[in-house]
Amino acid sequence: MHTFASCGTLLILDPDEAGLRLFRSFDWNDGLFDVTWSENNEHVLITCSGDGSLQLWDTAKAAGPLQVYKEHAQEVYSVDWSQTRGEQLVVSGSWDQTVKLWDPTVGKSLCTFRGHESIIYSTIWSPHIPGCFASASGDQTLRIWDVKAAGVRIVIPAHQAEILSCDWCKYNENLLVTGAVDCSLRGWDLRNVRQPVFELLGHTYAIRRVKFSPFHASVLASCSYDFTVRFWNFSKPDSLLETVEHHTEFTCGLDFSLQSPTQVADCSWDETIKIYDPACLTIPA
Repeated sequence: MHTFASCGTLLILDPDEAGLRLFRSFDWNDGLFDVTWSENNEHVLITCSGDGSLQLWDTAKAAGPLQVYKEHAQEVYSVDWSQTRGEQLVVSGSWDQTVKLWDPTVGKSLCTFRGHESIIYSTIWSPHIPGCFASASGDQTLRIWDVKAAGVRIVIPAHQAEILSCDWCKYNENLLVTGAVDCSLRGWDLRNVRQPVFELLGHTYAIRRVKFSPFHASVLASCSYDFTVRFWNFSKPDSLLETVEHHTEFTCGLDFSLQSPTQVADCSWDETIKIYDPACLTIPA
């Protein structure tokens, strides 16, 4: 199943032979900006919204949210559920410049992380290191945090522009990527953050979301306000694999399927969701 959240509606979509079937929809009284699935219950997910709250939903129940967590003072732009086994933790990033740590079984946040000097656009757990997450901000920094230390471990001045997205490589615990308003993607090795290990250029407007492939160690995808989705292999000299232009507005959401090595989902301000197999992922590398 895939999810897409916009304008206060959470849609649960089920792909079948005929295309996409609407399984269930939930309404919220403010815009929903991000969504994350539970890692231990396939029916449970969390959204975050413009009113500063997080909502816990159960797709098996048609009713409203099971729980609402309201602590952030401004829009919550990012939410992520830890993928590390034995760790049921959620992290949220807000325009109030704070990151909050949650255990969904507890009604209030466990901890608040301060340090960013502008809007936080992205908060992503490390898929490898328990209790470690990254955040990207309008203050032009990528920060790596340690839950146990309750503070920031590394501050990387990653771009000279607002950073709207970041992601961790699934195959290398030291590698992250950032996407920014300067139209560039940059790779960062946490063992030496003085210089990016790669820079990918080609987008012509701000990069809204970047994702590493869960199946290919050196493949990533990015979507941008230039209406395109681009696929890259950062280990090759000619890094750009493919440019997909099937939206008529800003592309703002993007993810790889965890089930199919070739499948990608994206969404746009043109109010469409597309699930497809880009040619560059279907042709053997």
